[in-house]
Amino acid sequence: MTVPTLPATTPADEAAAAALPSLRASESAGGALLGRLRRGGPFGAIWIATVVLFALSPLLASGSVSRSALLSMLPFAAILAIAALGQTLVVQQGGLDLSVPGTIALAGALTTKLAGGGTSLLLTLLVIAAVAIATGLLIGFAITRLGITPLVATLGSNALLLGVVLQVTGGSITNTAPQSLTDFAQGKSLGIPHTALIALALVAVVAVLTRKTVWGRRFEAVGANPRAARAAGINVTGYQVGAYVGAALCYAAAGVLLAGFISAPSLFSGDDYLLPTIAAVVLGGTSLAGGRGSVVATAVGALFLTQLEQVVLAMGAENAVQLLIQGAIVAFGMGLRNVPWRRIAGRRRQPPAPSH
Repeated sequence: MTVPTLPATTPADEAAAAALPSLRASESAGGALLGRLRRGGPFGAIWIATVVLFALSPLLASGSVSRSALLSMLPFAAILAIAALGQTLVVQQGGLDLSVPGTIALAGALTTKLAGGGTSLLLTLLVIAAVAIATGLLIGFAITRLGITPLVATLGSNALLLGVVLQVTGGSITNTAPQSLTDFAQGKSLGIPHTALIALALVAVVAVLTRKTVWGRRFEAVGANPRAARAAGINVTGYQVGAYVGAALCYAAAGVLLAGFISAPSLFSGDDYLLPTIAAVVLGGTSLAGGRGSVVATAVGALFLTQLEQVVLAMGAENAVQLLIQGAIVAFGMGLRNVPWRRIAGRRRQPPAPSH
């Protein structure tokens, strides 16, 4: 019996084998960023973008990262992060909430009307929470039971909420937020604004609930595929309605903090938060088709947007420029969803085939 002999190694094979370690080292160094993005999914890019923005901010606008500038920016970033937190919950269920302005405005109007008029702050907060829960239930019922699309349901609810604002205030806000709320919203602990601490706490709680609990996994499953979730015995309606209730509570919290921070909010103070909340969600990587999302990445997106606004305004640009930038971010972020990142990363990981 003749034992077959293996072919001798060719010089090309030896060269390829010798080059393989250097190719892997090059991939480790040059492709580290892409690898992190791939492992972090769509939620990693905003962290890098935010670091780059803060690194470039002093070059674009002197003093934009000074201590005073950061302390003046953080409260607004925190309020936006809280509102965007609610928008994230809705987007994870495949919806888009247009009731943000109305809910924020109504919360601010009730804060100045009730608490500013002598009602206890605790009772005022309970009333605002009840109104927010009722708003979320109304929207959720319209979507899940009446079959109204989320855009139409939330847009109609927003008009209704703004009507209530005009009815409550009589067309003008004459009172201011109570001094106790203003002192708290404008105050700091350990040098950190209270609004930022509240935002961090809310983001941490929601992140744990959505990523580390059975409820959170079912919530993502419902958003990704409601039919499959219903077939698996999950209460799809309950999770969808719960998303809008939770979102309304976030908007209301943002409205109360905004009223306390600026003391005298306008009738339509919530209008400035609709597009930014959507942009923050898109920047954070949450898919507009529903499913998995990251409230932490959304909060970082809110920080990115607020710092970007500060830099743009410091450079002398008008407010309209900021709106154009936000719109471009939403369009660009939606376009990035179609980029096959996994395929690109997979190609970079494959060593070249040896030549013969």
